[in-house]
Amino acid sequence: MFRLHCLRNFGCTVIFGVFCCNTQAELSLPRTEVARGVSGQFIVTSTSPLSSLAATHRIMADTNFVRLEPSLLAVSAERIKETLRRELGIDNQWRGKIFLGLRPAQSPNEEVTIVSERSANGWNYHVLMPDVLSRTRFVRAMASVVLLEFANRDVSTHAAEIPGWIADGLSQQLLATDGCKIILSSPSHVMNGLPQSRIVESQRGMDFLADARRVLRDYSALTFEQLSWPTGAQLAGADGGAYRASAQLFVNELLNLRDGPAHLRAMLQSLPRFYNGQTAFQNAFSTDFPRPLDLEKWWALQVVSFVAQDPGARWTPAVSREKLTEILGMPVEMRTASNALPSRTGISLQAVIRNFDSLKQTMILQTKLRDLELAQLRMAPQLAVLTAEYRLALAGYLGQNKQTGTIFYGNKRVLVIPKASSGDTLKKLDALDAKRRAIEATIKPDVLRP
Repeated sequence: MFRLHCLRNFGCTVIFGVFCCNTQAELSLPRTEVARGVSGQFIVTSTSPLSSLAATHRIMADTNFVRLEPSLLAVSAERIKETLRRELGIDNQWRGKIFLGLRPAQSPNEEVTIVSERSANGWNYHVLMPDVLSRTRFVRAMASVVLLEFANRDVSTHAAEIPGWIADGLSQQLLATDGCKIILSSPSHVMNGLPQSRIVESQRGMDFLADARRVLRDYSALTFEQLSWPTGAQLAGADGGAYRASAQLFVNELLNLRDGPAHLRAMLQSLPRFYNGQTAFQNAFSTDFPRPLDLEKWWALQVVSFVAQDPGARWTPAVSREKLTEILGMPVEMRTASNALPSRTGISLQAVIRNFDSLKQTMILQTKLRDLELAQLRMAPQLAVLTAEYRLALAGYLGQNKQTGTIFYGNKRVLVIPKASSGDTLKKLDALDAKRRAIEATIKPDVLRP
């Protein structure tokens, strides 16, 4: 019986060998290329040479794109992990392997897929990415899987879901500070037998938030709620970069808090226990922000301080009018019937005060107060004073103006900040709206000159 088993194995081997010999000239089996990172955590595989897209002049000349190959990808992955580890203070005792698979890119905008796989020893991760993609998309994908591995180190039946603002905020930080050092792309051309790549690096001194500052001059920073639920257009950067700039600044300011890195680590580690990243955030940062409103107030102050350092040039009167109209409106979705599709419309600040509960209206008006303060720095002269008056009206309603009074409890003197009533505030806003309409009637549209 043993001899027969061996014979059968031998026969199979011969037949397979003959098949290979007869078809070698006609069938070219794909060659699998494998590379490993120095830590042993990253394993990169590719079954094809670089895609034809990677060799086009457009891709080779554009430094915004990364042309990936296994050996360079393994090095980049290690560098990105090490940079994130230092930023957050993460220990280097990784537990999950990360398998990076390269596929030929058909277009420069293909998605990256990350799959978490549960095993007896914990979690492993499979990342399938095209061999051509933008630097932003590449670093975001690598940051996401590195953070995911850290969050899932304590074995759990529920895999963590990394909030987009953390991955995007940290990846924007990495691109601004170490982008040219951590990203290795295939050489764009060969000169005198030596492969060479063109690298464009902008030196802005120590201000690695310069791009975020430029964006947030013209676009309102997103609230924490908006950062937690970004749209597809925001993730793709089709919002003028406001989401990415907001995420970068938000993460940067959190890291600057006392014990900020420790709290971010605690949040990441608690993600498997929560189905909502906002709950994990509130749990980890409860000492800094006991209430959601405390977070919004802090965030509004950070944005104003940040942009006020370099507010940029003044807007024209026509642009100032558009910006003020945008700030004073509140977009909402409304249905004309229960079975009708929602339509997007705008309501006034007066409608917010009349119809929203106290907590909701306070969070909305806090954001509007921040936007008015920022806009005031760039408004055309005829609208700058009006913008300040709107800001003072909202600050008075929220009890945040700088005028104080005193009252006495027994023999104790207590400072108080007077808070305007809703009725008085509504009258002020109505009067300011009338004044605004009169000013806007005198503003002519901008004329583009050839």
